[in-house]
Amino acid sequence: MKQGRARPKTSAKRAHGTLGTGARRMPFVDPAVAAVFEAYPAEIRTRLLALRALIFDTARDTEGVGRLQEALRWGQPSYLTAENGSGSTVRIDRDKSAGNRYAIFFHCQTNLVATFRELYPELTYGGNRSIFLDTSDELPEAALRHCIALALTYRLRRRRAA
Repeated sequence: MKQGRARPKTSAKRAHGTLGTGARRMPFVDPAVAAVFEAYPAEIRTRLLALRALIFDTARDTEGVGRLQEALRWGQPSYLTAENGSGSTVRIDRDKSAGNRYAIFFHCQTNLVATFRELYPELTYGGNRSIFLDTSDELPEAALRHCIALALTYRLRRRRAA
């Protein structure tokens, strides 16, 4: 669903262990993760950095989610709730089959993406494991924030339900 163009003003230059823009600039703890971001084409890198910031912001603002660990899993930037195990790992990467697409990935053996489909049918899904995004579209921030919060509290909610 196209909601207009979002062209963040940035160059994703590396400076003191960070990549990104203005308020979204966040330090990288793991140099291997920073290197993966540096290798992305500029437009994809800008979008993935915005998605990265959204993941950290959502984790900070969501009750029950501790500090996130950023690491590489399957060569992709990944966000784990290692501090307290509240959720399921969230990964982000470009879609190598389409130059202008990128994605946020979720564990395929959960019901997360099925839940997201019910809540947000307007999003584009990749099977039971991802939400695809296009660089020419505005980031559906509210929907993604909710999906990320659900993923980062997945185990916490299951423990409470048991």
